[in-house]
Amino acid sequence: MPSHRSAAASLLAVWLCLGVALLGVGAAPLRPSSSCQRDCGGVDIPYPFGIVDSPGDSSSDCAMPGFGLTCHETDVNGGRRTPFYYDVEVVDVSLQQGQARMQNHISSYCYNATTQGMDASEWRLNFTGTPYRFADTNKFTVIGCQTLAYIMGEQAGDYTSGCVAMCQRGGYGDVRSALSNGSCSGIGCCQTAIPRGLDYYRVSFDSGFNTTEIHDVSPCSYAVLMDDSDFTFQASYATLPGFNNTFDGEAPLAVDWVVGEESCDVARKDPSSYACLGDHSECFDSLNGPGYICNCSKGFQGNPYLQDPEHGCKDINECTDLEKYPCNVPGTCQNFLGGFQCHCPKHTKGDAQNGTCEANHTFGLGEKLGIGAFGVVLVGLVCILAVEIIRHKRSIKRQALIRQSDEYFQQHGGQILSEMMGVERNIGFTVYARGAIEAATNGFDKENIIGEGGQGTVYKAVLDVEGKDTLVAVKRCKEVDESKRKDFVQELVILGRVDHPNIVKLLGCCLQFEVPILVYEYVQNKTLLELLHSQLTSCRAMLGTRLRIAAQAAGALAYLHSLAHPILHGDVKPANILLGDGWVAKVSDFGCSTIDEKTQVVARGTPGYVDPEYLLEYQLTDKNDIYSFGILLLELLTGKKPLSKQRKSLAAIVQESMGDGTLHQLFDQEIVDDASIGVAVQAVELATRCLVMPGNRRPAMRCIAEELQQLADQVQQPLVSECHSLTIKDMESSMSSETDTTRVFSLEKKVVLSIEFAR
Repeated sequence: MPSHRSAAASLLAVWLCLGVALLGVGAAPLRPSSSCQRDCGGVDIPYPFGIVDSPGDSSSDCAMPGFGLTCHETDVNGGRRTPFYYDVEVVDVSLQQGQARMQNHISSYCYNATTQGMDASEWRLNFTGTPYRFADTNKFTVIGCQTLAYIMGEQAGDYTSGCVAMCQRGGYGDVRSALSNGSCSGIGCCQTAIPRGLDYYRVSFDSGFNTTEIHDVSPCSYAVLMDDSDFTFQASYATLPGFNNTFDGEAPLAVDWVVGEESCDVARKDPSSYACLGDHSECFDSLNGPGYICNCSKGFQGNPYLQDPEHGCKDINECTDLEKYPCNVPGTCQNFLGGFQCHCPKHTKGDAQNGTCEANHTFGLGEKLGIGAFGVVLVGLVCILAVEIIRHKRSIKRQALIRQSDEYFQQHGGQILSEMMGVERNIGFTVYARGAIEAATNGFDKENIIGEGGQGTVYKAVLDVEGKDTLVAVKRCKEVDESKRKDFVQELVILGRVDHPNIVKLLGCCLQFEVPILVYEYVQNKTLLELLHSQLTSCRAMLGTRLRIAAQAAGALAYLHSLAHPILHGDVKPANILLGDGWVAKVSDFGCSTIDEKTQVVARGTPGYVDPEYLLEYQLTDKNDIYSFGILLLELLTGKKPLSKQRKSLAAIVQESMGDGTLHQLFDQEIVDDASIGVAVQAVELATRCLVMPGNRRPAMRCIAEELQQLADQVQQPLVSECHSLTIKDMESSMSSETDTTRVFSLEKKVVLSIEFAR
């Protein structure tokens, strides 16, 4: 196994690409020779897999294209042979599940005592264009005491997620005391799920989190994509090389595989390439991306990819295995193609499989006629009774739904909300009935979805608002901590009072569902994110417009921070700044969270915008919003995303350019000209003040808003260049935080970013 894993990974990627080009996945299924090797080191290699000279060998008939494995010695003393896909070891192949088990390299980030720096060994695995993709039973697993590792797709916009593992907050006097065997919830160990359809990943460690300070107790950090089914965290993994040593540098990986790239319906239309051969082989669409697998029909066993009578799908003779297919005495077992029957002896009846055959009484003709007449009457009575039972059940169901709605109402603090509203009186906030919400959303029909994100799903609907049918956005929260329901309803009352031109108005709620339903004003256009980065729009907002949008957003956040019970956003980013008529900024995506400074169990926010201080303490403050806003302001000025393809932060890039005098080169040249560059520089300086450490040195949001407005007033430019896209009538609002989250952190393919941080 090569020691330089990055080089090996690059070579593997090249091999795979060459292999795919040569193999031509999807070609007509081959008929393997009987002389093909079907075992390597005790691992069965069933067709469509096969042992070939090299995985890219397309001339061999022992494997379908893309399924070739090699078999060579891995024991230094000889004698032990192992199957490999290029340089990835294969330990098991399952035809029925369409899955293989492989060994995946563990990435490491270790302190080097000689250089007194960190050495990174970051692995990548590329299955693009092959029959393989990572099973969703795998989890990205990060081990360490001060570690932030990312898992990323091939391109910056494909997919990014990450995990933080810390041993304790604050100092590192005794990191071992915080660790616990069997727990992987952020302390020493962190795991996050991956989306379906993923066929490429690479690991990257954040240099801001390293073990230089604690190398004497925790010298290394580790990260790997691995099958979670058999993994149990041990405390020693975080402080010793135990994790890497236990798995000998490689962790088990579950890999789904498919035949072809089309569905079963499409594949059947081309008999020359259809792989499910024989009359008793069935096709099943893959649940992990495009393609299909084959299985033998019920009552048959064998290889569904082969048609020959000896190895293809053959009938199971259940009568020869009565332990698995019981037919107890006095029952008689009879096998037939695809199944079997277990009969009771003649003149008996019962369940022969359980051995409960009993004598069967035979009736005469008169008895049969009498029984028949009685049966007709009985059937009539049963039908009448059935109708009444159905009516009764429907009535019970309606009553149960009403009771359940009332229980949800109380559970979510409905009574508390009613009492608060009774005191407030002029709140301008409506509590909607369950029926009104269901009718408006057509039972939460998917056709009405206009946004999906980390906190909920948003539907377009028409509801009565102050006696008038009004287009609204209905947000179905994902969950609310019931232990804080008083805080939640208090926030609803406070948000109901909020009447700010740059904040999306909360019009009402419904608490009669399993999760709360929030009703917001509908904002016609899209988000600041799409204005900055979407390739589907020709809009180019000039510097003056961008500063005005930033000033309006800052003013809205300042208003929320200044309330008697401050509301902290926790996820300030362009995707949560909506653009209304006249390019008016409207801050959105709050209402399913909590008020005031609360310690979070799971971190909120989006990578690139999250305040590093928040990652250490998980206590949300107004200074965290200010940091995120500083990143947003830099993004507005430069047109660049908060994290580069090389995982370098925009804040670090700006700081370096300010130091070497190249700041002017970072500005978006289409929106900053010679006359306005001085204002742009002042705006960057303001943004950097929002990012200073510690957070208590950052300016207040009110001061930020005032300074931005002054800067916007100094710019002598047209507000917006020629623009078409945002005025198209059928463009819908993005009311959710991850509706079209930065393409650095989206998987489209519509996979929502999942990031977990240490507790």
